[in-house]
Amino acid sequence: MKRITLASVAAAGALVVPAAAQAHVTLQPKTAAAGSYVVEDVRVPNETDDAVTTKVAVQLPEGFAEASYQSVPGWTVKVVKEKLATPVKTDDGEVTEGVKSVTWTAKTKADGIAPGQFQDFPLSVQIPGKAGDTLTFKALQTYSDGTVARWIGAPDADKPAPQVAVTAAADDHHAAASAGTATTEETSAPAAAVSTASDGSDGDDSNTLAIIALVVGALGLAAGGAGLASARRAGRTL
Repeated sequence: MKRITLASVAAAGALVVPAAAQAHVTLQPKTAAAGSYVVEDVRVPNETDDAVTTKVAVQLPEGFAEASYQSVPGWTVKVVKEKLATPVKTDDGEVTEGVKSVTWTAKTKADGIAPGQFQDFPLSVQIPGKAGDTLTFKALQTYSDGTVARWIGAPDADKPAPQVAVTAAADDHHAAASAGTATTEETSAPAAAVSTASDGSDGDDSNTLAIIALVVGALGLAAGGAGLASARRAGRTL
């Protein structure tokens, strides 16, 4: 009986751990291609039993020239910019100022994130950096009772900072695929053309020879018939 009890406790513990791990503040999706324009959702769950999340502040890593936010009913938004250490080159020119932080604040306690709920705060951004980089977004979550959850730790910390892994630029894959396709078509097209021309030529030659053979045969039969008729006439004369 004691073994069953211990097993039950262990099973319950196994269920609790994943649930707690999923309650972290995260960015979704967790991977994005370098240079791509994506919508990153700052996903904020409420981890308390009796307090409401009323404020969420996210610090963006270096390199974000712009960040557009989607309106969330019941929340106000404040975007803070700062001078970039390294200017960012865009289609519109060089950008020397970037987004430092974005803060969402609930207009009233009733608009906040209640216990057991979560809220997504969408941001439209262009992903900086290169494949293999990890972008870290430190976040502060303020509750209605005054407590602040600081999501600024390492990935294995109790409160890890949200991160996004940068993957290879999509254009690189498309360009490679296009180049491979073009090379194959350029190589195979002339061969197909030669094969088609060769097949057509052989067909025409065969048809011509067949016609000539028929004509020669017909002439041979005519000549043979004429010779036979002449021989019969000569026999009657004799």
